[in-house]
Amino acid sequence: RWGLRQRHAVPSSAACRPRGRAVACAASADADVVHLFDAAKLTVDEFVKSGMVVGLGSGAASGLAVQYLGTRLRRGSLTGIVGVPSSATCASEAEKVGIKISSNEEGPQIDFAFTDADIIEEGTLAAVIGRGKIETGEPSFIQEKGIVQSAGKVAFIIDNAKYVNGVEGSIPVLIKSGNWIDTAEEIDDLFLGDAEVWRRPSIGTAGPSGGDFPLVTKEGYHILDVIFTTPIEDLGKVAEDLENIAGVVDHGIICNTTSYAVIASKGEVQVLNQKSSVIPNT
Repeated sequence: RWGLRQRHAVPSSAACRPRGRAVACAASADADVVHLFDAAKLTVDEFVKSGMVVGLGSGAASGLAVQYLGTRLRRGSLTGIVGVPSSATCASEAEKVGIKISSNEEGPQIDFAFTDADIIEEGTLAAVIGRGKIETGEPSFIQEKGIVQSAGKVAFIIDNAKYVNGVEGSIPVLIKSGNWIDTAEEIDDLFLGDAEVWRRPSIGTAGPSGGDFPLVTKEGYHILDVIFTTPIEDLGKVAEDLENIAGVVDHGIICNTTSYAVIASKGEVQVLNQKSSVIPNT
């Protein structure tokens, strides 16, 4: 029943399609990197102190923050930093810039973590991660989420367009591979009329079943993309509902943490806490 319901392809955001705008789009992309770097730099300057254990997240902005953190260590303006990386790639980049690495399993208390977010809910600062493509056999977003949730505080580094009132789009949900259709049907029934449920493929076109080659994470799980076509009123409630479904291992919603949003926009960076007050830039 679930697999036969009418589905509509979700168009990918193809930025800068018209060939005549290639130069303008390249300039825009460069400007975006500059804004993200400003946000990444402020994140390190504002929150990271010598002697801290720092969770190192994933994404473009997090990569810039790792680079800048390494610069400050080399300058000697920060010392004694231990990084807990969210992926093998992140660990490699951190080591290259001189950050001492530990693992989350080794048990250090993470004082602070930073990461990118796919989108953040205005006011609550609940965030969604895990929308990005991963390859078959790669770890899921569980490690990144675990680092963020175990940190004393976390900063999500984002572009202004990702800070929204009424989250739409995909919520990635990690599920057990056995009886996955039953899990997908229960999720589909729960959000009927508000969302579509697709199993993520490893290759080829996305669709309800994930095609002949569904994505299997390193942990042996499938990923469902629960694609909300109407705004979510309460991201935390969606997280709670998903956690009550048999077969759901985890999801890409991060809430109930001491969170800050470091928001990059043209000409300024704002840091918001959960009370939506602006912390003065320093």
